[in-house]
Amino acid sequence: MDRHIVHCDLDTFFVSVERLLNSELMGKPVLIGGTGDRGVVASCSYEARRYGVHSAMPMRLARQLCPEAILVRGDYDQYTKYSNLVTEIIEEVAPVVEKASIDEHYLDISGMDRFFGCWKWTQELRGKIIKETGLPISFGLSENKTVSKIATGESKPNGEKKVDTGAEKSFLAPLSIRKIPMVGKKSYITLRNMGISQIHTLQEMEVFTMRRVLGENGVSIWHKANGLDKSPVLPFREQKSMSKETTFQADTTDMDLLRKTLVAMVDALAFELRKEEKLTGSITLKLRYSNFDTHTQQVKVSYTNSDKQIVAKVMELFKKLYSRRMLIRLIGVKFSNLITGNYQVDIFNDTMEEIHLMQAMDHIRKRFGVEYIMKGICLQEGKGGKYAAQRT
Repeated sequence: MDRHIVHCDLDTFFVSVERLLNSELMGKPVLIGGTGDRGVVASCSYEARRYGVHSAMPMRLARQLCPEAILVRGDYDQYTKYSNLVTEIIEEVAPVVEKASIDEHYLDISGMDRFFGCWKWTQELRGKIIKETGLPISFGLSENKTVSKIATGESKPNGEKKVDTGAEKSFLAPLSIRKIPMVGKKSYITLRNMGISQIHTLQEMEVFTMRRVLGENGVSIWHKANGLDKSPVLPFREQKSMSKETTFQADTTDMDLLRKTLVAMVDALAFELRKEEKLTGSITLKLRYSNFDTHTQQVKVSYTNSDKQIVAKVMELFKKLYSRRMLIRLIGVKFSNLITGNYQVDIFNDTMEEIHLMQAMDHIRKRFGVEYIMKGICLQEGKGGKYAAQRT
């Protein structure tokens, strides 16, 4: 049976939501993100992009490039609300749905061509989302996730594109190598230094050459350049969690030790989220007192893998939960309601320095191990107890 994979992406999602809430923003250059000079652009309208503004750019530079832009602080709760609304609409009709990020979904509609015609079905779904939410959305349809994602990008803004089975290579050939998922800044520079700018050049190369230049990542890039991708659409409802607990060597009420322990656990768990390209939508704090009474409290959060954002929530939970002033025997943190999601820091509050620091720490941990580098506040955690990690 032929595969039919849909990729859909809400166009300039944060800006589109803000325009639903405030129609005066329509047609104007809009910047979403931290409003201070050290802030970062989380999203920007197409009107702002014409001036060279893009996501993750320092806000100070964005304001210099587009001084007439309207700055909006942003409301992640509203973005999560509309994201969930779109997900609900899709899940009502699509057999298999993977929520890739807050504004992206993959759908496996293989077999549905026998009943509706996959292209017509996709067009009708897009129209339903636009009608019921008011949000612009773009779609790509092909036989695999990579080609569908690239097709979505080519259909923007607010468009749709189909790539027939067998036409993947010819569709990809004239496009820039930047269009290929997994071609990051370093890979792009390496390929450009080799004189490669378009995908058709990669298609003409031998796969062993790409392996020699970029290792196994080069092999993956070569397959994607040739329109080859057998990765499955993973159901959104797949329930998973990860957690860490610490049992103290001696029961304690040392607030400094408890705070350092919580920060250390969150720091390690958030790194695991980012490494596995996951986001958490729910955080649970667990306390066990010296008399073995155990209490937990959970809070739902906007999908994130930012340790800064999660630490703030965990500390809020701790203040609410720890009211008995008894000695604590065990403390734990659990992330649940996990979904697949791209690297995502708290872009509304983090500065560029904080983002670069987190990326640098993650790079070192991936190469040398989690214990090789940690935040100064976590250094004394080991005096209290030992971690126990769990995954479900």
